[in-house]
Amino acid sequence: DILMLNTPRGYLDTYFFAYMQLIIGILAIGAGAGLLAGDEEKGVLDLVLAHPVSRTALFWGRLLALVVAIGIVLLAGWLSWAIPAGSVGLELSWIELLRPFLPLFAVLLLFAGLALLLSMLLPAGRIAGMFTGALLVANFLLVGLSKISEELQPAMDLTPLRYYQGGQAVEGLNWGWLAGLLAEALLLAAGAWLLFR
Repeated sequence: DILMLNTPRGYLDTYFFAYMQLIIGILAIGAGAGLLAGDEEKGVLDLVLAHPVSRTALFWGRLLALVVAIGIVLLAGWLSWAIPAGSVGLELSWIELLRPFLPLFAVLLLFAGLALLLSMLLPAGRIAGMFTGALLVANFLLVGLSKISEELQPAMDLTPLRYYQGGQAVEGLNWGWLAGLLAEALLLAAGAWLLFR
């Protein structure tokens, strides 16, 4: 796929979206792992819950704030490509440039949700963050290795990054994959909510 580097999709996929799920993913995982466990470890969660707010409202309110924060980071990334696109000859519309950010958003929510769930199960938020981060890095490495060895493809098919389109989404979204990633993220968050209750 060396020739693909000469296309907008190939350029974006190779030089930006191939790494963003890892780079921003570490931020999302850290935020997800410390979303509630951080306050518990500092000893302030009981003080927060002493206020007239339900556990459900606290959980979903903080999760919504995390979703918005991730969205703002990706919005800034999208604008950094969309605004100068015409002047640098990228020849992609703002909508075409937006498409790859949607699967990236879904993958980030999935790993943040996994970190949040594990923070409810493991003794410390840091452990949940490290474990989830290790899973993300392992999945990232498996993506590269599966392109070299086809024997790894069955294992790759069971991982979230198999369904992450990256820059390829410029040419069109796979709505089934996107919906699946978002559904898994929601299931992980719901599991964390049940444990937090």
